Amino acid sequence: MSFRVAVVGATGAVGREILKTLAERHFPISEIAALASGRSAGSQISFGEDRVLTIKSLEKFDFAGWDIALFSPGASVSAIHAPRAAAAGCVVIDNTSQFRMDPDVPLVVPEVNPEAIAKFAKRNIIANPNCSTIQMVVALKPLHDKFKIKRVVVSTYQSVSGAGKEGMDELLANTKVQYVHDKNPPQVFQKDIAFNVIPQIDMFMDDGATKEEWKMVVETKKILDPSIEVIATCVRVPVFIGHSEAIYAEFENPITVNEARAVLRNAPGIILHDHRQDGGYITPVEAQGEDAVYVSRIRIDPTVPHGLAFWCVADNLRKGAALNAVQIAEHLVAQNLLVKKAA
Repeated sequence: MSFRVAVVGATGAVGREILKTLAERHFPISEIAALASGRSAGSQISFGEDRVLTIKSLEKFDFAGWDIALFSPGASVSAIHAPRAAAAGCVVIDNTSQFRMDPDVPLVVPEVNPEAIAKFAKRNIIANPNCSTIQMVVALKPLHDKFKIKRVVVSTYQSVSGAGKEGMDELLANTKVQYVHDKNPPQVFQKDIAFNVIPQIDMFMDDGATKEEWKMVVETKKILDPSIEVIATCVRVPVFIGHSEAIYAEFENPITVNEARAVLRNAPGIILHDHRQDGGYITPVEAQGEDAVYVSRIRIDPTVPHGLAFWCVADNLRKGAALNAVQIAEHLVAQNLLVKKAA
């Protein structure tokens, strides 16, 4: 069977990656629509090696008869158009923050909680988690199953592509002006991003945390286990693609490095690359374009009982967004959860 699939926000960095991922994984498509704002309508975008799609206006698009819509247009746009698509009978997989904490919308990472996908029927919407949360819970899930996590402390080093094409453009422009000692006031980020790190992603909240840090806390609890305590510090770094995380986990049960390695080596979605030598770890440059979540630098944290520290890297546009959404769609097909079946 094949399906009618719409990609919303197709001209953005994540939307383009969704189109690329659908083609690469040979998702069963009978018809595909690339949707964006009216400003982009009529322009063209590649799909696979030999197809070109004409962008259609999201505002004018009728979702009736379409099976799946993969949304990545920004939260305010999803708030308007995702419920409209869902009401028309199209299952929405939304990559924005709009529906993640809605109790009637499952928040899904297929390697972690695929059973939650079946709960989409209340709203006809499934939420994709935040990119930094996705890679962390993929790495934590197998360890939690065996050793039971009590507490997580995480520091993230997040690439500028997390802020979209505009963030990538600003890093490039900001780098150029630094070399010629010129000035280019930041527009996307709060301070100069070239040759710098910025300990703020998203807006500040009343308790001093940023919204990005809050997302990692509440999303981990919803996806993995509400009893896990989490604190995050999220930092923007001058890397184009790929998020990195330093994760410290405290467990209820004793854990050794060799036990952790054995569990992670056989876990879905993870590649263990942990060698105690120069360069024996994965960096974001090496993770670009890859599907896996990479785990390196595993060691005991002696400051807490049953503590473990490790380094975690993934392509935020791929596993942190597009791939995770497409994997959810694949599970919908595999579990025969789509009501409409195209010929």
